[in-house]
Amino acid sequence: MRTILHSDCNNFYASVECVFSPELRGKPIAVCGDPSERHGIVLAKSDAAKKCGIKTGEAVWTARQKCPELIVVPPCGEKYVRFSHMMRDIYAEYSDHVEPFGLDESWLDVTGRDGMEIACSLRRRALKELGITLSVGVSFNKVFAKLGSDMHKPDATAVITPRNYKQKVWPMPACSLLFIGRATMHRLYAYGLNTIGDIVRADPESLHTLFGKNGDTLYAYAAGKDDAPVMPISETDDIKSVGNSTTPAFDICDYSDAGRILYLLCDSVAERMRKKHFRCRTVTLWLRDTQLQSFTRQMKLERPTDLSADLSRAALALLRESWAADRPLRSLGVQGGDLMDIRNGAQLSILPDPLASRQAVLEKTADQLHARFGAEALYRGVLLRQDHRLLRAAPDSSLAATNMAAVSGRQS
Repeated sequence: MRTILHSDCNNFYASVECVFSPELRGKPIAVCGDPSERHGIVLAKSDAAKKCGIKTGEAVWTARQKCPELIVVPPCGEKYVRFSHMMRDIYAEYSDHVEPFGLDESWLDVTGRDGMEIACSLRRRALKELGITLSVGVSFNKVFAKLGSDMHKPDATAVITPRNYKQKVWPMPACSLLFIGRATMHRLYAYGLNTIGDIVRADPESLHTLFGKNGDTLYAYAAGKDDAPVMPISETDDIKSVGNSTTPAFDICDYSDAGRILYLLCDSVAERMRKKHFRCRTVTLWLRDTQLQSFTRQMKLERPTDLSADLSRAALALLRESWAADRPLRSLGVQGGDLMDIRNGAQLSILPDPLASRQAVLEKTADQLHARFGAEALYRGVLLRQDHRLLRAAPDSSLAATNMAAVSGRQS
């Protein structure tokens, strides 16, 4: 029987901020984006803030209503990534099968050893070496280990075994299972499937009829039949996709504004793929409306690409197919997936495309100009308009676009 651990860094962003600012310990703090940039939501909160009813994802102004003394701290991604890597280095001392699940969570396969003992050791070292606490679940599969880490917080260990999982797991809400989102949760509740035990007691064929393949997965997870492996460290380090998204300071209400932002995002994604020597075979468009409902659409490309022009065509086609402009957008993103590493060469077409070759030269030249003169050396002409609000919507000023309109006093 396997022994799987799931380690979850408690209140991760907030905990890291307290390491750098010890005077914040024990106080109600929330790590939040900048409200003026429409990123004013709670990303993480301390236990003291949690006791005031503050929830991850809520707006800063509602959090302040619940807790007037709330201390708001801006996020610092570099610190969180550094602490995440240090925590993974500790995990690697216990197992060569460590699979991250975001910055603050990881699975470890420690089969053949005492999972409880290792969990306690991890918690002690995290507190002593990094100044943060962990909650660790110990079980015989990944799904139940994840449930275990959620059972007792902060700084605790929960063990779920083949003997006790029916008593511990089945009374839990159905939405506790891995990968159950809001829409699935509402559908489960509508059919009277309120707990994980309800899912197990349901007819598997009925679940398949209602939810398709997801119904089969739900039943297997609830019944403890998850046999997914914990990936080796060497494989989890592989880059699976390259993407970028943005939340502009205004609602996106028409195709022209959405298209301009997509150009900007595609330029940044393509430039990053070229730096990493990747080409993608799939383009994914991600949209979030003003009601915070998100959805994605995907397109397979005819040939692998690292060109912004190809990404833009695909993203704009997906936008036209999937978005009605009467539903304003708050955020959108583009991702290149199904990556191909071209460091060892790429397959050539028997019918070369002269236009694509010229586009490749153009975009690589733009990369060189950005590297030499800065991100604002070149912009797309389509972005130069009125109050430049779309330029301020860029995901990162260092990733501003790469086509043929000159600014900063230079002529193309």
